[in-house]
Amino acid sequence: MKKLNVGCGRDIRKDYINLDSAKLEGVDIVHNVEDLPLPFKNEEFDEILCKDVLEHVDYVPVLKDLNRILKKNGKLIITVPHFTSRNNFVDPTHKNSFSVRTFDFFIKDSKRAYYFDFHFNKINKAKIRFEKGILFFNYLIEGVVNVNEDMKDLYEKTFLSRLFPACNIEIELVK
Repeated sequence: MKKLNVGCGRDIRKDYINLDSAKLEGVDIVHNVEDLPLPFKNEEFDEILCKDVLEHVDYVPVLKDLNRILKKNGKLIITVPHFTSRNNFVDPTHKNSFSVRTFDFFIKDSKRAYYFDFHFNKINKAKIRFEKGILFFNYLIEGVVNVNEDMKDLYEKTFLSRLFPACNIEIELVK
């Protein structure tokens, strides 16, 4: 199984090819993710990890190229900030924030799939994550919000998302 860790930074993973724009210890390939195409063959990877990257870039062309290098039935695992996350405003390099529904646009046969000339077959998992630690009530809120798709929508559409801001969205797309 061939795996790629895009924009790894210091999160070096064993059994992955670790790619980052900075020459850090453990980085296998130094390459800017926005310098497309990425230096890989079509359908080369079974799994691609893209953690805390898409909020920093023009993400549609990057997603298209990740789709290109992902094998059929391969998984693209993404972590991005939720639109209510305070981290959106802390980091001056963030260009984007996301809803749990953002990635619906890239799914084959979705209502808005016509916007793009590439698609994934399905969303395998979609979770809204909350900061924990001393924010003990977020353990309960995260469980309730992620019960089903309707609860995620209710959370994002109402005052609940402003009263209890989320931290991240974790999405698993399957090609």
